[in-house]
Amino acid sequence: MPGLIGKKIGMTSVYDQNQQQICCTLIEAGPCWVTQIKKEKGEGARKGEGYDAVQIGFEEKKEKNTTKPLLGHFKKAGLKPLRVLKEFDFDPEQYSLGDKITVDNVFSPGDIVSVVGFAKGRGFQGVVKRHGFAGVGGQTHGQHNRGRHPGSMGACSFPSRVFKGKRLAGRMGNNRVKIKNLRVFSVDPEKNLLVVTGSVPGYNGSYVFIEK
Repeated sequence: MPGLIGKKIGMTSVYDQNQQQICCTLIEAGPCWVTQIKKEKGEGARKGEGYDAVQIGFEEKKEKNTTKPLLGHFKKAGLKPLRVLKEFDFDPEQYSLGDKITVDNVFSPGDIVSVVGFAKGRGFQGVVKRHGFAGVGGQTHGQHNRGRHPGSMGACSFPSRVFKGKRLAGRMGNNRVKIKNLRVFSVDPEKNLLVVTGSVPGYNGSYVFIEK
């Protein structure tokens, strides 16, 4: 499926034609540049990749922060180093290396899209915040410091261990999340702005992938 790489700006609210207030997310979508073209079958001595796809890049970065293999990769496409790379299901026959893809080339108002991002990291959290446990509760009978503890594990000499997947304290957030069926409210090609209804995973300034 075609799409673009973008950066989450933040949330706002807009009004539709019926004067209904809608919560929306602002995304800086593109411009992106074609860094590699993959074809199912190669030409001549070149072997194909086995599938059709177009790799695009987003947001320039300094050469000193780029590895030499990637510098050669971008040089082949005639581009400056880019920070984020991603493959999308574009038609490889329609693009050439170095082509620029803007938000209005891919999306239009009313399109249904999916947005992929990484949720906000919450660090190491206990069971009350991570899983909604009620805690042991009570302050009597020596339980002065057990208010937010998980309580009994339910395991004794058998199986003498904690089963995998048990809800316990641990790292929370920073997971790859995909939100589906978001509607494109408006597109602003001059500002590379994409407005989608609903919320998008990640903090303001995080990178997201918008798929059509």
